[in-house]
Amino acid sequence: MKKQGCEIEATGVNYKIHTQTTEQSFKIFNKPPQFHSEEDGEEPGNEAKAEQRSCSGVKHVLKDVNCTAKPRQILAIVGPSGAGKSSLLEILAGKVSPQSGSILVNQEPVDKAQFRKISGYVTQKDTLFPLLTVEETIMFSAKLRLNLPQQQLCSRVKSLIQELGLSHVARTRVGDERVRGISGGEMRRVSIGVEVVHDPKVLILDEATSGLDSTSALQIVDMLKVMAESKGRTIILSIHQPGFRIVKLLNSILLLANGYVLHHGTVDLLGVNLRLMGLELPLHVNVVEFAIESIETIQQQQKCQQAQLEAPLQRLPGRMQQKKGDDQGQSRSGKFTLQQLFQQSKVIDVEIINMGMDFTRDFTNSRLRETMILTHRFSKNIFRTKELFACRTIQMLISGLVLGTVFCHLKDGVEGAEERVGLFAFILSFLLSSTTEALPIFLQEREILMRETSNGSYRVSSYAIANGLVYLPFLLILAILFTMPLYWLIGLNRNFTAFLNFLLLIWLILYTANSVVVCFSALVPNFIVGNSMIAGVIGSFFLFSGYFITKHEIPKYWIFMHYVSLFKYPFEGFLINEFSNSKKCLEYMFGACVVTGEDVLKEAGFGGESSRWKNVGVMVCFILLYRLIAYVVLRYRCSQSLTL
Repeated sequence: MKKQGCEIEATGVNYKIHTQTTEQSFKIFNKPPQFHSEEDGEEPGNEAKAEQRSCSGVKHVLKDVNCTAKPRQILAIVGPSGAGKSSLLEILAGKVSPQSGSILVNQEPVDKAQFRKISGYVTQKDTLFPLLTVEETIMFSAKLRLNLPQQQLCSRVKSLIQELGLSHVARTRVGDERVRGISGGEMRRVSIGVEVVHDPKVLILDEATSGLDSTSALQIVDMLKVMAESKGRTIILSIHQPGFRIVKLLNSILLLANGYVLHHGTVDLLGVNLRLMGLELPLHVNVVEFAIESIETIQQQQKCQQAQLEAPLQRLPGRMQQKKGDDQGQSRSGKFTLQQLFQQSKVIDVEIINMGMDFTRDFTNSRLRETMILTHRFSKNIFRTKELFACRTIQMLISGLVLGTVFCHLKDGVEGAEERVGLFAFILSFLLSSTTEALPIFLQEREILMRETSNGSYRVSSYAIANGLVYLPFLLILAILFTMPLYWLIGLNRNFTAFLNFLLLIWLILYTANSVVVCFSALVPNFIVGNSMIAGVIGSFFLFSGYFITKHEIPKYWIFMHYVSLFKYPFEGFLINEFSNSKKCLEYMFGACVVTGEDVLKEAGFGGESSRWKNVGVMVCFILLYRLIAYVVLRYRCSQSLTL
């Protein structure tokens, strides 16, 4: 019977990182430095030099690593913290490029972008939408990664949920620290399901059992074992302190320490090697844990053995050195040396591994279908987020009622006009500064976007379009709830066309604020920085809006801020909508009208009806600009994650 799948082989992998320069929070367009050195292939005896280079700012994470992962098997990468396990997994998954070495798939080089399409990579952190159910989470992943009829999609998702052992929580929300949901082990299985829904040939997991109890950890590894054998998958995972029963499920072990490979082979062979070194396995301790605890002893033994092998070779002629080097796998007593025992002996599989892998360079779905799927997913998250939908809806309705009752039935005189101007300024400051509650949601979406676009699920442009479309009806509902009580209780311009123009301005203000938050959520590293930057920008724009200081009194070197202010154009729009063609007289003298609304607009330099749609057009341009900036930044971030 032929064995179909992917054999992953890493040869001579060396990887360095920069540790001296502190990464700046606002430096988003920085690329991790790549270092090329002639010392990539250093030996274990040169650790002092490596440590010295680490202090100078370059850390050698992986040093001449060789390993092989075969189909239908589980390769577990183990070792203490800082051994290089996660770095090796990222290199194998195509997320990071090493300074030297090669990764082969079925003994042939494969493009990283194409390899991601036939593989799944489960990160240590479960990045899932907490308000979606288990079934919805896997279904959306299936829709984005598979171009199948709805009936086949449902059948595949249902089958996968049963395979993952999640049938009893299929309609339960995933949850997080704020929303009650499924357990940690179940959430881990959902993360695995999201990555295997397209039936990948290779599955890579970083810390597959981290944070789970022993029972949940065993269930995860047992499920992966069944998955490897039944689906013919190649599974590579890093694991921390595996228990007895978990160790028995592992086909091969890669023991790392300080970036070096100390063992690559079966668990039984690891036990034999330890006994040959004089290390007796204590009771109630499995061999993998004991090997990790004995790493210092293993390294010292290797150094001594290496020195014993090199000393006589230095005194031999060249031809004898070669012959001695060929026979150095055996000592005088006829036993194998420790160096050979801890090296990978490459076994050639007599069974044929399928070499024909069907790579597709295009995305699974069209841009229109991607946008529809993402819009559907966005809408579910919005309407289920109480902080974003329910609380925001109640807030807008109550705010409209309160403002309407406070400014109820304003007079038509000069005092009434001044009160109206103050009302418009407050509305602007309130609406533009009260949308930062969506920032954490956008930051969470950004993490999921980075993960999903890295494996080719959809285009970044589809995400940007869907993100823009989904908020239009939601913000329109908020605008109506805010405008209806406020406009008629206060008694603003009673022309129905003026009411519609006012509603349009409120809608555009909310959408502008939403676009600003989307833009900064793409730029900033975290919520604290984002909240501070948004507050500073909004405050600066309000200062130069023309309410506190007129355009003519702003210094020339600051006048540009007046024209880029988000407050200027809606503020002028409110005044034009209220006083232009309103037929209201603000001041009478001897029974004659001496000051009208049009006179106030002309004196302030706002223009009349001719400026109404100009202000609307500028607001739309601002929306498009901030959305475009967000798209460019997200596109750059995602491309960086693909080219590291």
